[in-house]
Amino acid sequence: MNSERTRLAALYGGLLVMAGVLLLAIVYLLVSEGVYAGIVTAVAPAVPASRLDAATAAPALPTTDWARTAVLEPGQVAVAQKVGTVAGDAALSQLLTVSGVSLAVYSALSVALAWWMAGRVLRPVGVITARARRLSGSNLHERLALKAPPGELKELADTFDGMLDRIQELVAARQRFAANAAHELRTPLAVQRAAAEIGLADDPPPEKVAWIRDKLIDSAASSERLIEGLLLLAVSDEGLRRRERVALDETTTAVADALAAEARERSITVEVTARPVTVEGDAVLLDHLVHNLVANALRHNHPGGTVRVRVGPEGLEVANTGPVVDPATVPLLFEPFRRARARRHAPGEGAGLGLSIVASVARAHGGVAGASANPGGGLTARVTLPTGPPRTCSPGPPVSGGRRSGPGTPS
Repeated sequence: MNSERTRLAALYGGLLVMAGVLLLAIVYLLVSEGVYAGIVTAVAPAVPASRLDAATAAPALPTTDWARTAVLEPGQVAVAQKVGTVAGDAALSQLLTVSGVSLAVYSALSVALAWWMAGRVLRPVGVITARARRLSGSNLHERLALKAPPGELKELADTFDGMLDRIQELVAARQRFAANAAHELRTPLAVQRAAAEIGLADDPPPEKVAWIRDKLIDSAASSERLIEGLLLLAVSDEGLRRRERVALDETTTAVADALAAEARERSITVEVTARPVTVEGDAVLLDHLVHNLVANALRHNHPGGTVRVRVGPEGLEVANTGPVVDPATVPLLFEPFRRARARRHAPGEGAGLGLSIVASVARAHGGVAGASANPGGGLTARVTLPTGPPRTCSPGPPVSGGRRSGPGTPS
């Protein structure tokens, strides 16, 4: 019994055989109780009168309703009882023989039926097992699509299909990530090689050498920011290694202060409304989360625009003005290397990791990150995080200046 089908067949077959044995036992008991009295009642009137004196004793008359109304002599009853005993024994013996044969046939049919039923019940499980064994990166698109009435096995098959959907999306996202990462890392290397091979050929003048040096430094800085973003994304995807109470409102105010100089250079107004809120998590990762949101709101904006930052028990929200964003592309912005606009390879352009880092940090803290396109242009990003015990402090005023401590992350 090393398979579930064998165990189920044994269980079903055993139950059916036990039911058959119980039924035959009940039938035998009921028949044996009334067979002798029934034979005596039926045979006694047919006993010849010449045999009446053969009885040596006067047995008790039967107690059936028919016997009470019939006129019987003691001799007739004695003969009838002898005949009834022999006939009853023969009838019960025949009943046992027929019952035994019937039980054997019934048992064989029950075991066969139980084996068939077990196979039918476990067929979806076998299909799921076979499909799981054949799963690979080339056939993740296949689904069970089990056609069956609603039930536990139908729910199991649908759950398996849903799991395959999530795995396929995850594998596709990882494949896109690998391809995009290779492309992003290859671009600065190609720029550096071109600058070295073309710019430094034929003994260039000092002015050209200085320009090539600056170009190589900018390319190296871009590669450094990209690698830093990839490392941060990997760290946040691993989850939190430490937890502490972090004042999210104070972190948001400090980040906005640090980015105030950039906001003035871009002629963008930053408005911060911070209500006291405490989050259990990693202070460094939360600082990167807030910085990426505010930095994206500044860099994907237009001169004279506005960035509104609100933080409180309901979460963190950053809304900005700027170019119109297609609502269909908003969910894709949380994937690595995704941008609302095509890459222009401009100085200071982000690597397209900002919102993907935000989403990863939010997941690591048990939260959710999302965004929606503003009708007039720009984006509203929201992050919901589990909060800790409330604090009592006054909200911070709108931010106008300051410097940020610590390195930035790619946007």
